[in-house]
Amino acid sequence: MSFYVPPGQMRSLRACMVCSIIQIHNLPVNQKFMREGCPNCEHILGLRGNNDAIQECTSQVFEGLISIADERVSWVARWQRLEGYVPGTYAVKVTGTLPPETVSSLEDAGIKYIPRDGSAGEDES
Repeated sequence: MSFYVPPGQMRSLRACMVCSIIQIHNLPVNQKFMREGCPNCEHILGLRGNNDAIQECTSQVFEGLISIADERVSWVARWQRLEGYVPGTYAVKVTGTLPPETVSSLEDAGIKYIPRDGSAGEDES
């Protein structure tokens, strides 16, 4: 797993508002959200090849970085509600609001959406 971002290119990073995984977006050779979508949420969000969905469902505004190698043994993964997600780099908090239709799609798929910006109370998890 390699996640080196040269200084000065941090603005190319975006975080998924559903799972908080961070990927490079703006660099032509590294448009991971455009090329591959979200490795955790693609089946719901449909980000692959859809720049509008990427802009609506990911954010450039996030705080903190967490690298998860094995979410099964990581207390940080449990604390951040990352159980079952792929290894990678995740944001602690992601600022942004999902469109109401995306939240409805998540609920229809049986996924309880809890905002990753810290606005949801602890009792909701």
